[in-house]
Amino acid sequence: MFPKNKTALSSLVVLVFGVILFYIGTDGFQAFTAETARVNQLMDEKPKFPDVTLEDNNGKTYSFTEFEGKYVFITFLYTSCGTVCPELEVNMSEVYKRIPEKYIGQDIQFLSISFDPKRDTPKTLETYRKAFGSDGETWRMARIPKQMELESLLDRFGVIVIPDEYGNFAHNSAFYLVNPKGQLVEVMDYTLIEEAAERITEILESGGEE
Repeated sequence: MFPKNKTALSSLVVLVFGVILFYIGTDGFQAFTAETARVNQLMDEKPKFPDVTLEDNNGKTYSFTEFEGKYVFITFLYTSCGTVCPELEVNMSEVYKRIPEKYIGQDIQFLSISFDPKRDTPKTLETYRKAFGSDGETWRMARIPKQMELESLLDRFGVIVIPDEYGNFAHNSAFYLVNPKGQLVEVMDYTLIEEAAERITEILESGGEE
Protein backbone atom coordinates (compact mmCIF):
# COMPACT_ATOMS: atom_id res chain seq x y z
CA MET A 1 0.00 0.00 0.00
CA PHE A 2 2.76 2.44 0.90
CA PRO A 3 4.53 2.45 -2.52
CA LYS A 4 1.17 2.92 -4.25
CA ASN A 5 0.29 5.86 -1.95
CA LYS A 6 3.73 7.33 -2.50
CA THR A 7 3.23 7.19 -6.27
CA ALA A 8 -0.18 8.81 -5.97
CA LEU A 9 1.24 11.55 -3.78
CA SER A 10 4.06 12.19 -6.25
CA SER A 11 1.59 12.44 -9.09
CA LEU A 12 -0.54 14.86 -7.09
CA VAL A 13 2.47 17.06 -6.32
CA VAL A 14 3.42 17.14 -10.02
CA LEU A 15 -0.17 17.98 -10.98
CA VAL A 16 -0.46 20.79 -8.43
CA PHE A 17 2.93 22.18 -9.46
CA GLY A 18 1.85 22.10 -13.11
CA VAL A 19 -1.39 23.93 -12.33
CA ILE A 20 0.54 26.61 -10.43
CA LEU A 21 2.93 27.09 -13.34
CA PHE A 22 0.03 27.25 -15.78
CA TYR A 23 -1.74 29.81 -13.57
CA ILE A 24 1.36 32.01 -13.43
CA GLY A 25 2.19 31.58 -17.09
CA THR A 26 -1.32 32.44 -18.29
CA ASP A 27 -1.95 35.49 -16.09
CA GLY A 28 -4.20 33.60 -13.68
CA PHE A 29 -5.94 31.47 -16.34
CA GLN A 30 -6.96 34.61 -18.24
CA ALA A 31 -4.66 33.89 -21.17
CA PHE A 32 -4.51 30.51 -22.84
CA THR A 33 -2.35 31.61 -25.75
CA ALA A 34 0.76 33.72 -26.16
CA GLU A 35 -1.21 36.26 -28.18
CA THR A 36 -3.84 36.71 -25.48
CA ALA A 37 -1.12 37.07 -22.86
CA ARG A 38 0.56 39.69 -25.05
CA VAL A 39 -2.66 41.70 -25.34
CA ASN A 40 -3.30 41.45 -21.60
CA GLN A 41 0.20 42.76 -20.91
CA LEU A 42 -0.31 45.68 -23.31
CA MET A 43 -3.59 46.57 -21.61
CA ASP A 44 -1.86 46.55 -18.24
CA GLU A 45 1.08 48.65 -19.40
CA LYS A 46 -0.78 51.02 -21.77
CA PRO A 47 2.44 51.99 -23.60
CA LYS A 48 2.83 55.42 -25.13
CA PHE A 49 3.32 55.85 -28.85
CA PRO A 50 7.05 56.63 -29.28
CA ASP A 51 8.45 59.78 -30.84
CA VAL A 52 8.74 58.73 -34.49
CA THR A 53 8.55 60.49 -37.84
CA LEU A 54 5.83 59.31 -40.19
CA GLU A 55 5.78 59.75 -43.95
CA ASP A 56 2.33 59.32 -45.46
CA ASN A 57 0.89 58.49 -48.86
CA ASN A 58 1.19 62.18 -49.86
CA GLY A 59 4.91 62.24 -49.06
CA LYS A 60 4.19 64.48 -46.08
CA THR A 61 6.38 63.92 -42.99
CA TYR A 62 5.30 64.71 -39.44
CA SER A 63 5.55 63.58 -35.86
CA PHE A 64 2.81 61.48 -34.28
CA THR A 65 2.13 64.52 -32.08
CA GLU A 66 0.23 65.91 -35.07
CA PHE A 67 -2.67 63.78 -33.82
CA GLU A 68 -2.45 65.02 -30.23
CA GLY A 69 -5.92 65.57 -28.79
CA LYS A 70 -7.47 62.86 -31.00
CA TYR A 71 -7.94 59.14 -30.73
CA VAL A 72 -5.96 57.27 -33.37
CA PHE A 73 -7.19 53.93 -34.75
CA ILE A 74 -4.21 52.00 -36.12
CA THR A 75 -3.34 48.93 -38.17
CA PHE A 76 0.12 47.59 -39.08
CA LEU A 77 0.65 46.09 -42.54
CA TYR A 78 2.83 45.76 -45.64
CA THR A 79 1.38 46.28 -49.08
CA SER A 80 2.98 43.19 -50.68
CA CYS A 81 1.06 40.99 -48.27
CA GLY A 82 -1.32 38.65 -50.04
CA THR A 83 -2.90 37.09 -46.98
CA VAL A 84 -4.15 38.90 -43.88
CA CYS A 85 -3.31 42.55 -44.73
CA PRO A 86 -5.98 43.04 -47.41
CA GLU A 87 -8.60 41.62 -45.04
CA LEU A 88 -7.26 43.82 -42.25
CA GLU A 89 -7.65 46.97 -44.35
CA VAL A 90 -11.07 45.99 -45.70
CA ASN A 91 -12.21 45.51 -42.11
CA MET A 92 -10.67 48.85 -41.12
CA SER A 93 -12.67 50.45 -43.91
CA GLU A 94 -15.83 48.87 -42.53
CA VAL A 95 -15.10 50.20 -39.03
CA TYR A 96 -14.46 53.65 -40.54
CA LYS A 97 -17.89 53.59 -42.21
CA ARG A 98 -19.61 52.70 -38.94
CA ILE A 99 -18.20 55.57 -36.87
CA PRO A 100 -20.54 58.60 -36.74
CA GLU A 101 -19.31 61.11 -39.32
CA LYS A 102 -19.18 63.94 -36.78
CA TYR A 103 -16.23 62.26 -35.04
CA ILE A 104 -14.16 61.45 -38.13
CA GLY A 105 -11.17 63.77 -38.41
CA GLN A 106 -12.32 65.79 -35.42
CA ASP A 107 -12.06 63.32 -32.56
CA ILE A 108 -10.53 60.29 -34.23
CA GLN A 109 -7.87 59.68 -36.88
CA PHE A 110 -7.45 56.43 -38.83
CA LEU A 111 -3.86 55.42 -39.60
CA SER A 112 -2.42 52.38 -41.41
CA ILE A 113 1.32 51.98 -40.79
CA SER A 114 3.60 49.92 -43.03
CA PHE A 115 6.43 47.95 -41.46
CA ASP A 116 8.07 47.54 -44.90
CA PRO A 117 9.34 51.11 -45.50
CA LYS A 118 11.86 50.17 -48.21
CA ARG A 119 9.20 48.91 -50.60
CA ASP A 120 6.23 50.87 -49.31
CA THR A 121 7.12 54.28 -50.69
CA PRO A 122 4.57 57.12 -50.63
CA LYS A 123 3.69 56.24 -54.25
CA THR A 124 3.03 52.62 -53.29
CA LEU A 125 1.01 53.69 -50.25
CA GLU A 126 -1.02 56.04 -52.45
CA THR A 127 -1.95 53.13 -54.72
CA TYR A 128 -2.88 51.04 -51.70
CA ARG A 129 -4.92 53.92 -50.28
CA LYS A 130 -7.02 54.12 -53.42
CA ALA A 131 -7.58 50.37 -53.44
CA PHE A 132 -9.20 50.46 -50.00
CA GLY A 133 -11.08 53.75 -50.25
CA SER A 134 -8.96 55.72 -47.78
CA ASP A 135 -9.33 59.50 -48.23
CA GLY A 136 -5.64 60.08 -47.44
CA GLU A 137 -6.47 62.59 -44.73
CA THR A 138 -8.85 61.31 -42.04
CA TRP A 139 -7.56 57.83 -42.90
CA ARG A 140 -3.90 57.97 -43.85
CA MET A 141 -1.43 55.31 -44.91
CA ALA A 142 2.11 55.93 -43.77
CA ARG A 143 5.53 54.44 -43.23
CA ILE A 144 8.27 55.09 -40.68
CA PRO A 145 11.46 55.51 -42.78
CA LYS A 146 13.92 55.18 -39.90
CA GLN A 147 14.34 51.51 -39.01
CA MET A 148 15.24 52.11 -35.37
CA GLU A 149 12.12 54.21 -34.85
CA LEU A 150 9.98 51.57 -36.56
CA GLU A 151 11.43 48.79 -34.40
CA SER A 152 10.85 50.87 -31.27
CA LEU A 153 7.15 51.22 -32.12
CA LEU A 154 6.67 47.57 -33.08
CA ASP A 155 8.35 46.42 -29.89
CA ARG A 156 6.38 48.80 -27.68
CA PHE A 157 3.04 47.78 -29.20
CA GLY A 158 3.86 44.07 -29.27
CA VAL A 159 3.70 43.78 -33.06
CA ILE A 160 5.62 40.68 -34.13
CA VAL A 161 7.15 40.91 -37.62
CA ILE A 162 9.31 38.05 -38.93
CA PRO A 163 10.78 38.34 -42.46
CA ASP A 164 11.29 35.29 -44.65
CA GLU A 165 13.65 34.64 -47.57
CA TYR A 166 11.02 35.60 -50.15
CA GLY A 167 10.47 39.17 -48.95
CA ASN A 168 7.30 38.36 -47.03
CA PHE A 169 6.58 38.71 -43.33
CA ALA A 170 4.88 36.53 -40.75
CA HIS A 171 3.10 38.92 -38.39
CA ASN A 172 0.25 39.25 -35.94
CA SER A 173 -2.66 41.56 -36.71
CA ALA A 174 -5.10 43.60 -34.65
CA PHE A 175 -6.83 46.96 -34.34
CA TYR A 176 -5.02 49.36 -31.99
CA LEU A 177 -6.62 52.42 -30.39
CA VAL A 178 -4.42 55.20 -29.00
CA ASN A 179 -5.98 57.87 -26.79
CA PRO A 180 -5.56 61.68 -27.16
CA LYS A 181 -2.55 61.53 -24.82
CA GLY A 182 -0.78 59.04 -27.09
CA GLN A 183 -1.33 55.96 -24.91
CA LEU A 184 -2.47 52.60 -26.22
CA VAL A 185 -5.84 51.90 -24.60
CA GLU A 186 -7.43 49.14 -26.70
CA VAL A 187 -6.23 46.16 -28.75
CA MET A 188 -9.14 44.65 -30.67
CA ASP A 189 -9.75 41.56 -32.75
CA TYR A 190 -9.64 42.81 -36.35
CA THR A 191 -12.23 40.23 -37.45
CA LEU A 192 -14.90 41.65 -35.11
CA ILE A 193 -15.91 44.72 -37.08
CA GLU A 194 -19.19 45.55 -35.35
CA GLU A 195 -17.69 45.12 -31.88
CA ALA A 196 -14.76 47.40 -32.72
CA ALA A 197 -17.01 50.11 -34.17
CA GLU A 198 -19.38 49.95 -31.22
CA ARG A 199 -16.53 50.14 -28.72
CA ILE A 200 -14.94 53.15 -30.44
CA THR A 201 -18.27 54.96 -30.74
CA GLU A 202 -18.97 54.28 -27.08
CA ILE A 203 -15.62 55.80 -26.09
CA LEU A 204 -16.11 58.85 -28.33
CA GLU A 205 -19.66 59.45 -27.11
CA SER A 206 -18.50 59.30 -23.51
CA GLY A 207 -15.95 62.01 -24.18
CA GLY A 208 -13.09 59.61 -23.50
CA GLU A 209 -14.17 58.96 -19.92
CA GLU A 210 -14.35 55.20 -20.37
